[in-house]
Amino acid sequence: MKQFFLAIILCAMFSCNNNNSVTDKNDPANPAMMPLVESMQKQLQENPDSAGLRLQYAYALDSVKMYKEALVQMDTLVNDDTSNYGLSFAQGQIAEDAGDTLLALKSYAHAAHLYESPDVLLALANLYAELKDDRAILLCSRVKALGLGRDRDADCAFITGVYYARTHKGDEAVKYFDECIANNYTYMEAYIEKGLVYFDMRRYDKALNIFQFASTVNNLYADAYYYMARCYEMTNKKDSAVLRFKQSLQLDPTLDEARTHLKQLGE
Repeated sequence: MKQFFLAIILCAMFSCNNNNSVTDKNDPANPAMMPLVESMQKQLQENPDSAGLRLQYAYALDSVKMYKEALVQMDTLVNDDTSNYGLSFAQGQIAEDAGDTLLALKSYAHAAHLYESPDVLLALANLYAELKDDRAILLCSRVKALGLGRDRDADCAFITGVYYARTHKGDEAVKYFDECIANNYTYMEAYIEKGLVYFDMRRYDKALNIFQFASTVNNLYADAYYYMARCYEMTNKKDSAVLRFKQSLQLDPTLDEARTHLKQLGE
């Protein structure tokens, strides 16, 4: 969940051009949010100097996947206050949602230059891990050395595990995912990543056991059922695969991958 950082700044005047307008009203990612987005747009037109309102508007746009428009708002905020840690961090979060890894790295790095909070260091580490960059391990080690407690230790272990998983060092990855789970039993992403290590090795029975166990830890976690289905699919157990894909969609209707696999299975 994103935090709303309050910045004491004066923003550039809000102009009613295409960049600042809600452009995809007919096909929003979250239709229920659109009235709020449109209301906030009107409020910002009336109060263009409200930094807090502009930031909330950017997050609202982000929530309906209007990333380009959200980043335009963040550009305005960050350019007017380059020394504001919270704004740079928020820009990085939205850029990451938008899939703009370069901008996310740049924004997080700038935020970390202003203030090396555990949040921004771990955000950077997570991106580095996905990029197979060993700076992820260094940053996790720095955060863990702060002694912030088991939840943070779990985050550090998880990200380190992701780095090793992406660099195809399965044994090391599993070790760190187990460390993550030991620190936080309900860290569901760790179960999934651990299972995927074995899935990628084509050890489908082992992977299935992990995904099944994950579903007992949290029986509302859609990804656990989705990956159980993938294991059944890979072992030619169609009926079980179909059942689990449907369960995953009941829990998370946005899982388009499950819908695609069901079609491939003739459902």
